[in-house]
Amino acid sequence: MPGTSSMRPQQRSQEELLLEYVRRLENIRRDRRAVLLHLSGLLPFNRREHHLRTAANSFEAMIKRLMAQLFSLGSGDVFVVYKKEVQGEVETAVQKVRFLFGDDPLVTGDDPRTSRLCTWYNVDAQYQEVVDLARDLVAAGRREDERQGERLAREQVIAGEPLTPEVLARVEQGLARADLSNHVRRQYACDLASEEAGPRPVFSELFISIQDLRETLLPGVSLLSDRWLFQHLTETLDRRMLSLLANAETLHVSGDVSFNVNIATLLTPEFTAFDDGLPAKRRGSMILELQKVDVFADLGAYFFAREFVRERGYRLCIDGLTHHTMPLIDRERLGADLVKLVWHPDMVDGGAGAYARIKGLVERAGPSRVIMCRCDGREAVDFGRSVGISVFQGRHVESLIVEDSRKRELMRLKRRGRRT
Repeated sequence: MPGTSSMRPQQRSQEELLLEYVRRLENIRRDRRAVLLHLSGLLPFNRREHHLRTAANSFEAMIKRLMAQLFSLGSGDVFVVYKKEVQGEVETAVQKVRFLFGDDPLVTGDDPRTSRLCTWYNVDAQYQEVVDLARDLVAAGRREDERQGERLAREQVIAGEPLTPEVLARVEQGLARADLSNHVRRQYACDLASEEAGPRPVFSELFISIQDLRETLLPGVSLLSDRWLFQHLTETLDRRMLSLLANAETLHVSGDVSFNVNIATLLTPEFTAFDDGLPAKRRGSMILELQKVDVFADLGAYFFAREFVRERGYRLCIDGLTHHTMPLIDRERLGADLVKLVWHPDMVDGGAGAYARIKGLVERAGPSRVIMCRCDGREAVDFGRSVGISVFQGRHVESLIVEDSRKRELMRLKRRGRRT
């Protein structure tokens, strides 16, 4: 997991605290077990801070009861030492983590008996092995500390000014004055049930282009030099998006629109103010997209937020599902109106068995409730149609919209030519 020199001391101390804790267990190690979750092996977009925090929170109940101790290592891995009597609870927590990252190659097709996701230890029988592991982790943390310092120095030379609290404060002042409407991008989700009729827009997803924003407001600033400050920046952008959406004329918003929002934001005064300023008819045209990890990180918060937004007239869409994680989602029980299924070539490569399974998943969720997203080529659309999906989103869909507009313009010009 990427880090900065300002963060490493705390992360390094976790490895040192683990070694100290294991040494203290020497005389009381009977009936102690441990599991190491290799989350550093996840793909980068699955190693974001809130993903790793959600994984760690799966063990929270046992930690509060003093039945387990958790160490969040600097690499992103998680080491849990626990009492034998909660073995079942730990296995359940690991299964929850496995579900959260079900679309990652680290977990896909993972056999629990030979798992790449985790390594299990009997602390009593393997005590010296656990001590040696803790020592190696401390040494690795120190080496990473040195590498991070060198990497940060290179980034400052190559990418320019690091993102510091002072720089962030200046940026946020600029954001308060800037017209962000020029940085909002739109991507359509279209009904492609009929090739003859062409793509029919169902709704458009609105999002702020971080890349464009960086070039305009943050030239020479390395956004990723501090992950925590960057996360704070994106939260600020979320609030600005709500402000922009509150004024349809600013964005020239028409038709049904969707935008990504986290559950915590739905429970803030900013969202309440946004909601209070909207006409009732506009709420019905808005779709709130929630990431699956955010939903299952705190189901209680999700259900609370769901009741509020549905009562107000918004629709909910659970985003980021794959053909591996979709079997674990019951759209109706979660009270979501839509789900987004991420296209992947594996859907075709899996053969007849995978095809039948995916078709069954679509039928269970409701074909009209499933949107296939990230469709970069025709293959995605052809496969989606074959399993009953009719609404698609992605670069291929955008190209179809452009092509359809061109055809319509040519037909209009031909009709004008006949009349003259």
